[in-house]
Amino acid sequence: MTDMADLSGAADAARASAAAARDDELVRGWRLSWLRMRAIGTRHAYVLLRSPHRLFDVILWPVVDVLLFGSLATFVASGHTSGSARAAAYLIAGIVLWHVVYQSQIAVSTGVLEESWSRNMLNLMVSPITAFEYVAGVALFGLLKMAGALGLVTVGAAIFFSFDVPALGWGLLPIFAILLFVGWAIALFVVGVVFRYGAGAEALAWGVLFVVMPLSGIFYPVSALPAFLQPVALSLPTTHAFIALRALVDGKGIEWNQLALAAVLTVVLLALSLWYVTKMIEIFRKRGYITRYS
Repeated sequence: MTDMADLSGAADAARASAAAARDDELVRGWRLSWLRMRAIGTRHAYVLLRSPHRLFDVILWPVVDVLLFGSLATFVASGHTSGSARAAAYLIAGIVLWHVVYQSQIAVSTGVLEESWSRNMLNLMVSPITAFEYVAGVALFGLLKMAGALGLVTVGAAIFFSFDVPALGWGLLPIFAILLFVGWAIALFVVGVVFRYGAGAEALAWGVLFVVMPLSGIFYPVSALPAFLQPVALSLPTTHAFIALRALVDGKGIEWNQLALAAVLTVVLLALSLWYVTKMIEIFRKRGYITRYS
């Protein structure tokens, strides 16, 4: 009986030791992943600091946007129609929140393109960094860029046009989250196309948003679009996010049904983008497309 008890105790100790080893290995794995993601973010931060012209997307473009659409909003608000003030508010709130999509998308897309421009793609492919770690590192750095750009457009709207964006309330947070993930999903699609078709597809990094923007009803209801485009617009998560934003501007509160629909469409879009970029990276490796970047 004593021997059996000793054996049982030894087995329990061995299982506990194995479990502890697995937990320790898991912790070390997460620490390494976080270290790699930080390294990628730091790498892009140094590139930005050494190339001040790259701040165009973070500083100049947001200021130009808020001045352009804010001035247009002021002109619209000077009209004598009952909806002129509301339309002006749509313009300013819309361009501020649109920069969530723009900055999140452009940060990830150009982050990957930077590796192509600097002939660094081969180094990444032979390093232990996974695709997830790389994209996550670029996305985390993009969050900092987006915070700066959003701060500029928000302050610009307040100073130049007396429009207080935070006054719209906590309902902005779920809208912000949805637009953030939509930007990342679009970026993953662009990255997949670039991996598959090479440098010729780089124009998508900037051009794709100019297709999504008018279809999303940023400044106007979907009913203002041509009839044949309205079903396309309603299939986009951004459309429902901006419908919810206009409801906040109108003082109607949070439209949870629109946010729920936007969230579901965002999950679908993100899943499709993840599948596509994973497939394209697999083809990229198998067919040796790395020679395009070396």
